[in-house]
Amino acid sequence: MRWSWKIGEIAGIGIYIHATFWLLILFILYDFWSQGHNLVRAIAGVVFVMVIFGCIVLHELGHALTARHYGIRTSDITLLPIGGLARLEKMPDVPMQEFWVALAGPAVNLVIAAILWMFLVSTGGRPDWSRFDLVSGGFLNRLMVVNAWLVAFNLIPAFPMDGGRVLRALLATKLEYTQATQMAARIGQAIAFLFGLVGLFTDPFLVFIALFVWLGAEQEAAMVQMHTSLGGIPVQRVMLTDFHRLSPDDPLSRAVELTMAGGQQDFPVVFGDRVLGVLARGDVLRGLAERGQAALVRDTMNRDFLTADSHDMLEKVLAMLHGSNSRTVPVVHDGGLVGLLTMDNIGEFMMVQAALRRAHRPARVL
Repeated sequence: MRWSWKIGEIAGIGIYIHATFWLLILFILYDFWSQGHNLVRAIAGVVFVMVIFGCIVLHELGHALTARHYGIRTSDITLLPIGGLARLEKMPDVPMQEFWVALAGPAVNLVIAAILWMFLVSTGGRPDWSRFDLVSGGFLNRLMVVNAWLVAFNLIPAFPMDGGRVLRALLATKLEYTQATQMAARIGQAIAFLFGLVGLFTDPFLVFIALFVWLGAEQEAAMVQMHTSLGGIPVQRVMLTDFHRLSPDDPLSRAVELTMAGGQQDFPVVFGDRVLGVLARGDVLRGLAERGQAALVRDTMNRDFLTADSHDMLEKVLAMLHGSNSRTVPVVHDGGLVGLLTMDNIGEFMMVQAALRRAHRPARVL
């Protein structure tokens, strides 16, 4: 994920912090400082929040390690202000595997809460579930309550929470996967509507949660629809075969000429059949501003680029594109350039597929 920095690695999985996470830390510092100008209290609040996010990392590792058990790799775990995100390379295709992967995260928080409860009881403490504050009360008691709250929140049967995936997995044992996702998404949006309605009259934070859940349900439904459209389709069916290529010794004026003549924005830079780099529209504009039209392509092109084989599956390559800054992927086979794959022609292919599905949909009887 862009604007993220790696802070460590656990079980071979990189742990990252997103830039926006630090905004949460600054907000907590400011909020507590403004209440009483007590720096110790403000720092205590930040420390507690950092420990909570440590529990969230363990939550995400629960998902990741359970997915690994089913042969699914996790790219990384990123900490965001709203929680953690474990990027699995895919969700399990078997419904009950998704069921256990989804439950593994909340199960970790449940175990943490149970251990803290047993420790408090064994040391003569009195666990209090009724009160919670970032800095008031016993540290371990507060941490226990937060983990229990994380279990309850994540098991709400709505995307993007784990409960939405649990619901989808159970529905998918009886329904086709896309239908199960659509039904789970509708249930989640109904829950979001109720949250928003209640929040309007009680707590504005519920309105924020409602928006988060509603958008999460829409995004999950769209992602599964995309999976249905792209699943099992090789890159060679979608790639562009009629495109211009540049030589590393061409001037930037040649790229400008080709862009104005045909609308192609990104160009593979080749020597023979070997791809040396990609010259994107942004590279051209930057090169023109810094060096002028006579500058050579070799001095402006991007040498750190993605490639795909023509026999790769389209869904896999699209995931690569989403995880990078690229919009265009040179397609090679047996070492030679055979095509070009762009976000634009993937989008066009998906629109054609959607139109074909509508055309083959049975007519409704009135």
